[in-house]
Amino acid sequence: MMTMNSPALAGEPARALRERVPGARRRAREFALQGIYAWLLRKDEDGRDGGEVDAHIRSSEGFEEADLEWYATLLHGVIRDTPALRARFQPYLSRKLVELSPVEHAILLIGSYELLHHIEVPYRVVIDESVELAKAFGGTDGFKFVNGVLDRVAAEVRAVEFQAARRRRRPGPDQ
Repeated sequence: MMTMNSPALAGEPARALRERVPGARRRAREFALQGIYAWLLRKDEDGRDGGEVDAHIRSSEGFEEADLEWYATLLHGVIRDTPALRARFQPYLSRKLVELSPVEHAILLIGSYELLHHIEVPYRVVIDESVELAKAFGGTDGFKFVNGVLDRVAAEVRAVEFQAARRRRRPGPDQ
């Protein structure tokens, strides 16, 4: 795995580095995704195995490059709030919850958690990061599904921010 100190990255402009090396928050989301995926596969609805999953993920190669606080916030917040998070996105699913891949399910949980509990993160960033996770770890068109569902969740839970962004994107009558 490449790091900022890797010879292949030495001398590259800062923008190129940012595009090739995931940021600490993105890495945190990736590790949280792995943890939530493992937790979902265990069918541990009461969260008993959360600590065990956490310990396993923390031993992963490259974990120290992640924003550790953000990782813990996402992993434990999603495990704690799963029923409420599912209630937010289930109305927008085109199929039953049990038919979701565990990767899509985990990404929707993370994205919904961020939309609901971390308004300091712009809703577009939440959706974009979720789409990137789906592109990297999900099925072929899973990112489109994730985008559509989280867009509808954002319209509900971040209505003011969502509408303001929509107005900014629409050209006015003079344009």
